[in-house]
Amino acid sequence: MHGEYKVPGGKLVVVDLDDDQGVLRNVQVAGDFFLEPDEALGAIDAALEGVPSDTDATGLAARVEAALPEGTVMYGITAEGVAVAVRRALAHATDWTDYDWQLIHTEPQSPALLMALDEVLTTEVAEGRRPPTLRVWEWGAPAVIIGSFQSLRNEVDPEGAARHGIDVVRRISGGGAMFVEPGNTITYSLSVPASLVSGLSFADSYAYLDDWVLGALADMGVKAWYQPLNDIATEAGKIAGAAQKRVVAGDGAVLHHVTMSYDIDAEKMLDVLRIGKEKMSDKGTTSAKKRVDPLRRQTGLSRADVIDRMIGSFRDRYGLSQGTVTDRETALAEELVRTKFATEEWLARIP
Repeated sequence: MHGEYKVPGGKLVVVDLDDDQGVLRNVQVAGDFFLEPDEALGAIDAALEGVPSDTDATGLAARVEAALPEGTVMYGITAEGVAVAVRRALAHATDWTDYDWQLIHTEPQSPALLMALDEVLTTEVAEGRRPPTLRVWEWGAPAVIIGSFQSLRNEVDPEGAARHGIDVVRRISGGGAMFVEPGNTITYSLSVPASLVSGLSFADSYAYLDDWVLGALADMGVKAWYQPLNDIATEAGKIAGAAQKRVVAGDGAVLHHVTMSYDIDAEKMLDVLRIGKEKMSDKGTTSAKKRVDPLRRQTGLSRADVIDRMIGSFRDRYGLSQGTVTDRETALAEELVRTKFATEEWLARIP
C-alpha cells in the first residue's frame, strides 16, 4: 500500500506498507523532507511496525513522537504528517495527479444558480459522470451567502440588504456568512472524488485542498498560510474563507469552495451583515473592517490577472483542460434554483 501527504507549509511524506491481518508490516517512510539524525528515520519505521492498522492518526503520531531520538530535528516533516500518510495508504487514497482535471469559468450567473451548480456538479463527480472540476465563479449580482446552518435573522440586516440591492441566498455548506460584490470577489469551487481526501480528518482536508492556492499566492508575492479551521491568512489579515460539503451519492465526493477578497466595501458589508461581538472576539480583533485584507492591495494586480495566475498555477501542478457546464447539468441546476435555492423555505429554513 502506498500513501502520500504534503505537510501544510512543509514537504512530501510518502509511506509504503503492508496490512498483514490487521497489523502494519514492512513500513517504509520516505520523502523530500529534512531529518536529523539519520537514525531518526529508522526509528520512525520501527515505531510503526506491528501497530494495529485501525490505529487512528492521533495514536500513530504519538508512537512516532515517542520513538524519536533525543534532539531530533524535523524540517518539512511532522509526526502528524507521517500518521496522515499512513492512514491515506490504508484508505487507498488517490492523488491530485491521478485525475484529468477540468476547468469551468463561465459568464456571470445569478447567486442562486451559482449555489445550485455547486450541488449539481459535485453530485455528478460523485456519480462518475464528470471529472474532478475546478470552477471559477463570476457573480452576476452582489449577494450575501449564509451558511447552511446559520440563522437568517441573526446574520443579515434585511433593510441594509434591500437598501443596497443585495441578494440573499443560502448555500449547502456550513460556515459563516459572506458578503460578495462582482468586481471585488474571487470565488472558486473544487468538486473532487471522496478518495482524494481519504485518510484525512475533516480539518486536514481543508489544508490539503487549500495547499495549491497557497502556492499560487506565493508566486504572486503573497505569503499566505492556512489558518484552522477554514481561513487563508497573511500577516496583514484574512484574505479568504473556505467551506465544504460531503456528497454521499455514488462513490462520494467533496465540495470545497473558497471566497477570496480582491477588494471590499467594508462600510456596505457592515450595513448588510450582522457581525456579532462574540465572533469578533473569537477572531482576535475588535474591528470587522480590519478582519479582511484584500488581494488588490497585496498583489497590485488586476482581478483578472489574479484569476489567470491562479488557474495557471493549478494547471502547472496537476494539469487542467477547458470544460463547460453541460446542457443536462444546466437544466438540473435551473430546476434546483426553482425548487430549492430561490425558495423562501430554503432561505429561511433556520429563520
